[in-house]
Amino acid sequence: MSKLETLPIRRSGRTGECRERGFTLLELLVVLAILGLLIGLVAPAVLRQLGHAKEEIAHQSIERLGGVLDIYKLDVGSYPTTEQGLQALITRPEGVRHWHGPYLKGAKLPEDPWGHPFVYRSPSERQGHDYDLYSLGPSGRPGGQGEIENE
Repeated sequence: MSKLETLPIRRSGRTGECRERGFTLLELLVVLAILGLLIGLVAPAVLRQLGHAKEEIAHQSIERLGGVLDIYKLDVGSYPTTEQGLQALITRPEGVRHWHGPYLKGAKLPEDPWGHPFVYRSPSERQGHDYDLYSLGPSGRPGGQGEIENE
């Protein structure tokens, strides 16, 4: 027999009948149960990490916006007022001289990781701060859990 020839197929059972091997229902149920347990154990940890990542993104966004507000202050001489808001970083507020913006790309203000606008207030209501800049967190409501503010 040459090496190129195929080996004969083994047959079992009745003569001339090939037996195909598959998975039993029990084997499939065991695999599904194991997958269910793994997902049940891993999913909460993944969701916790996702929530933590959004908080980190909110902190970084607030720091970045704080840096942009500092550049605005260097150019204009003061931070935007509460009435002017963060929109002053995109379009020149009326009556403001030495504005060299836009300070942010795009025509839309950035949102926090939960899709809510950042809250800006100047002057600050906190002692030792020039302005308040914060995210309302996942709730999107003032006073809710998870508010993240500038330091």
